[in-house]
Amino acid sequence: MGRRWRDGRGVLVVHGEGGAHVRVPLEIAGSYRARTKGLLGRESVEGAMLLSPANNVHTFRMRMPIDVAYLDRRLTVIAVRTMRPGLLGAPRLRSRHVLEAEAGAMAGWGVRVGVRVEVVEE
Repeated sequence: MGRRWRDGRGVLVVHGEGGAHVRVPLEIAGSYRARTKGLLGRESVEGAMLLSPANNVHTFRMRMPIDVAYLDRRLTVIAVRTMRPGLLGAPRLRSRHVLEAEAGAMAGWGVRVGVRVEVVEE
């Protein structure tokens, strides 16, 4: 499962209980340049951004608080936290990918520890 994504767009599928799922617009940052930029300087984001590979993030020069979900190699959520601008997140050892979204969005999508997500490239 050492999957590598290219920069682009896709859909994040959040698998919920009873087979239900939520589909979220997704930006994929697979290159070093795209991962380094992330959501820096943006006022908002539509949907989520996947940084891959990644095991930590920072919010220096961010203009908004963000939700951050750390994913293991099987795309299972291992931690979720909300970070205000100006913070350095601690690396998560088992994390292979990081999802970022506007603060509060992930709870609405059902992204929480133990949930599996899927990335569908466009």
